[in-house]
Amino acid sequence: KAPEMTGRSLLPLLESDKSGWVDARRDHVVVGRERHVPAQESGNSGGYPARALRTKDYLYIRNFEPDRWPAGTPHRELAYKKNGWFGDCDNGPTKLVIVARRERDENYARCYDLCFSKRGAEELYDLRADPHQVNNVAALDKYSEVKARLRGMLMRELEATQDPRAVGGAEAFDSYPYFG
Repeated sequence: KAPEMTGRSLLPLLESDKSGWVDARRDHVVVGRERHVPAQESGNSGGYPARALRTKDYLYIRNFEPDRWPAGTPHRELAYKKNGWFGDCDNGPTKLVIVARRERDENYARCYDLCFSKRGAEELYDLRADPHQVNNVAALDKYSEVKARLRGMLMRELEATQDPRAVGGAEAFDSYPYFG
């Protein structure tokens, strides 16, 4: 394991004769996101920084800049010319249909919000009740203890791995040049 790597090898799982949950010590996974392309408003080259912790039963997401657009700006006139509107989401047929139909069909309006609207600082999804992860329950009182526990787990992981979003220095992510 290289000193800059914080993960553990999946090889023992792949070589195992077992199926299902092979290693009980692997009870969660941490993922992160920064920038695909510079697609924020007003020339901001930053992305949509988020970190998440996924357990068997829950997905907790911490959005570090909730005032930014998760998929990039929806305003064509504000978007970088090179990357276009919603520049952090590739221009496939699904994107085009959802955007085109959002004002005529409430189902597409809901999909539009799930894909492109701004989000709160925290998201929590109960995977047993909502396996497709479309109903954010972070604001519900009945999930406050779960949210606090998962937030603590995530932040401890980020601090242990010296993630700049947890320990400082994250502003550097917004200043890296884009070569795309």
